Amino acid sequence: MTSEPAHVTSRDNPLLKELRKLSHEPGAYRKAGRIWLEGDHLCRAARERGVRASIALFTESIWPSVRVEWADAADKTVIVADALMAGISGLESPAHMGFVLDLPERPQVESHAPTVVLDRLQDAGNVGSILRSAAAFGFKQVIALKGTAALWSPKVLRAGMGAHFGLRLIEGVEIAALDALQVPCVATSSHRGDWLHRAELPYPCAWLMGHEGQGVSAELEARAARHMRIAQPGGEESLNVAAAAAICLHASAVGAKS
Repeated sequence: MTSEPAHVTSRDNPLLKELRKLSHEPGAYRKAGRIWLEGDHLCRAARERGVRASIALFTESIWPSVRVEWADAADKTVIVADALMAGISGLESPAHMGFVLDLPERPQVESHAPTVVLDRLQDAGNVGSILRSAAAFGFKQVIALKGTAALWSPKVLRAGMGAHFGLRLIEGVEIAALDALQVPCVATSSHRGDWLHRAELPYPCAWLMGHEGQGVSAELEARAARHMRIAQPGGEESLNVAAAAAICLHASAVGAKS
């Protein structure tokens, strides 16, 4: 039987203080061991993947209309005034609901999985977009090397649009962690390598996606069995890393099925 929701009325409540940190500080989830999901879309994506929240938070204005659907979504349900939710939110237009999840334990590297390796990517939007592409094209493992934007930060979560919950995410590791991979590594480059649209791509493989300005590091590039570049008839010097990743992962997915 689902317990009755708790009502929180003070902005100084310890839970709300914690959620403000989780919402505004990219790496706060690591210390807290908890993740804050804001908004119906992310909460629904987690729930559809079988993830159960420890806490579900709703505004007073929305709760009467959603209580039947969401009453059993979490171990504990908390109701707050709309103004208190606005004080937590990192969004211009605050959502009316959110989940608190336990931070998943970091899994071991799966040696034969189709993989994306993120090498010091800084932009949270790029990282989240790549996670979406990885999930869409069947690359279920993403390894984020040290220096990459925090995978479970609020901005990456929003950009990922729920992709996190269908992926094996391994973050904050050194390059040596890639020793466990037994699939060929493929590096992206703007100036050398085979043309992607003409190449026979290995599959499964691990795509190496590098820093927005510096590209793939020399140490990581040395691990690559293949180098690929994307034809750009329009003449631009390079592509945004998230756009390049989407093109490369799509090419792998299509090639694997042809």
